[in-house]
Amino acid sequence: MPLRKTAIAIPEDLLAAVDRAASTRNESRNRFVTRVLVEAVRAQSDAEVTRRLNELFASEEAAEEQVREAAELDHLGSDWPDERW
Repeated sequence: MPLRKTAIAIPEDLLAAVDRAASTRNESRNRFVTRVLVEAVRAQSDAEVTRRLNELFASEEAAEEQVREAAELDHLGSDWPDERW
């Protein structure tokens, strides 16, 4: 992946904390910040997927459809009345 340099201004205490965290992981500041940013972007994307799924499954129509499909699939299953677990 091509790299692009950027300059940002952050508080000194935060930069010191970043440097300590990177050091404990034996990473450069650049690698540490890049990894954290990738994880943050991924988490935001995951949160959006979760939000959309929650919205979908909050629908009463979707819940009713799930109950219908579960009942249909239940009839396809096997009965094991004599099986001892």
